[in-house]
Amino acid sequence: MQTDFPAFDAVYWQARYAAPGRAGWDAGRPTPPLQAYFDQLDVPRQPRILIPGAGRAYEAEYLHHLGFQHVVVADLAPEPLAELAARVPDFPHPHLWQADFFALGEAETFDLIIEQTFFCALAPSLRPAYAAQCARLLRPGGKLVGLLFDTPFAGATEPPFGGSRAEYAAYFQPYFRFVHFETAHNSLPARAGRELFICLQKL
Repeated sequence: MQTDFPAFDAVYWQARYAAPGRAGWDAGRPTPPLQAYFDQLDVPRQPRILIPGAGRAYEAEYLHHLGFQHVVVADLAPEPLAELAARVPDFPHPHLWQADFFALGEAETFDLIIEQTFFCALAPSLRPAYAAQCARLLRPGGKLVGLLFDTPFAGATEPPFGGSRAEYAAYFQPYFRFVHFETAHNSLPARAGRELFICLQKL
């Protein structure tokens, strides 16, 4: 039976960011699996990168300092975007989008979408739509890369929501070739053994 969850909208997320102790997903830096992935990307190629549900966007900050010039971050709430702008004053302000990921149109296409605690922040009923929207926003051959919690978080009534790799695979198989879909070997200690590193290429 499908559980009905309240709308996790901009007001909800602004309150989560503002409340002490309610941003447990915030690692304060890029997580090691993503940092390792970013370090091997081709800077001269200058791919167009989207980080949806970016939160405080440490990944965007890291990519920016590596020299990537086309990094777009999107979040429903204004607070994390304002914090990134204050923390990284030379980050391009037109690349800070207060926007609904699901409302982004196909006119905005990307070579790479980075997943970092956005999928787990969505009501589980939106997961099929998330997979479809990622595919829609990627250029041919583009990639969805990131981390998914491979643990159930039983009884959760608000984010983060967990799940299993079998569940996740069913969402992505219609749209992607699975390059990597395996337990991350370099997670943060608190997440060790509970994260999948994914690298999925648009079919």
